[in-house]
Amino acid sequence: MSATPAVDDGEPVADFETAVRTVLEALGPGDVMTYGEVASEAGFPGAARAVGRVLRNGNGLPWWRIVTSTGRLVPGLETEHARLLTKEGVTLRNGRVAT
Repeated sequence: MSATPAVDDGEPVADFETAVRTVLEALGPGDVMTYGEVASEAGFPGAARAVGRVLRNGNGLPWWRIVTSTGRLVPGLETEHARLLTKEGVTLRNGRVAT
C-alpha cells in the first residue's frame, strides 16, 4: 500500500482516509460501490477492510452506499442499511443489492 497514492489529476493524496473520503463524497443517491472498489478508486487496491474501518468511525460519510463484494449489506445493520438504500431507489433481494 502506497503512503501517497496519485489521483486522476496526478496530485498526491495526503493519506488513506482523505482518499477514501474523496471517493465517498463523490457518490450520489442510488450510487453503490463495494469496499474494494472504494479502495481501488482511492488509490489503495486491496485495502477493502481498511475502508470498512474508516466507515466504522462514521465521520458523516455515506456508509450505506458501500456493500461487500457480493452485494451483502452490513452485518448487524441490515435493516437500517436496507432502509437507506431503498429510500435512494436501490433494489435489494435477499439481503443483497440486486444487480
